Amino acid sequence: MFRNLGQLVILFWQTLWSLPLTWRQRRKVFDQLFEIGNASLLMVCVLSLFIGGVLALQTGPVLVERGASSVLGGMIGLAFCKELGPVMMAILIAGRIGSAMAAEIGSMRVYNEIDALRTMNISPIHYLVLPRMVAIAIALPSLVIFAIPVGWLGGAMVSALNGRISIGFEAFFGDLRTMVEVGDVFNGVFKSFVFALAICTISCQQGLITIGGPRGIGRSVTKAVVNSIVGIVILDYILTRTLLYIK
Repeated sequence: MFRNLGQLVILFWQTLWSLPLTWRQRRKVFDQLFEIGNASLLMVCVLSLFIGGVLALQTGPVLVERGASSVLGGMIGLAFCKELGPVMMAILIAGRIGSAMAAEIGSMRVYNEIDALRTMNISPIHYLVLPRMVAIAIALPSLVIFAIPVGWLGGAMVSALNGRISIGFEAFFGDLRTMVEVGDVFNGVFKSFVFALAICTISCQQGLITIGGPRGIGRSVTKAVVNSIVGIVILDYILTRTLLYIK
């Protein structure tokens, strides 16, 4: 990953400078938005619901035993909107969409379709990378905005139904409203936006440098997913540290 860091930066800036051409590629952007957003919505709901439930199941009994059950709603609310929501959704999209980006572009690279685009004076960055970056930069934060309340609901359901916790919906969400601010939700959404740019840049770059036939495509897909997840974790620490300093 770090060996190709310079290539990643160059690809990102070239794509960024081509943003004025987005309207020309609007149909491809809409297609990518549907693939990333609508097709991922059910998985996002299931993942968020159970992550919130597991978080309540693990922390709830411990807080109840120590007489701190009143902070459970706020703790789950903050943990999910600032960390678990954006990070887990980004990992999901890296596995589902990042791999698809690397495979599609890698196939075009192996079978000389990208060279054909260049022959027709069509930039691969404008035609392939730009629509994917715009789409994922819109779709992933939108999915996180949707996932956060679903995760809160999962935590509230487990807190209310589990006998060792027994915290009602009203008490759970009352504490959540007290502790969670709009800025905390924006924190997670902003992180997801940065993660989206990283996933797209890494995945598309791996596709563009693919060599070696079908085996090379497989290697590129694997590297795209692994490098994206590593990048998400590293960026999460950097962003968390930066946002805490700013706050």
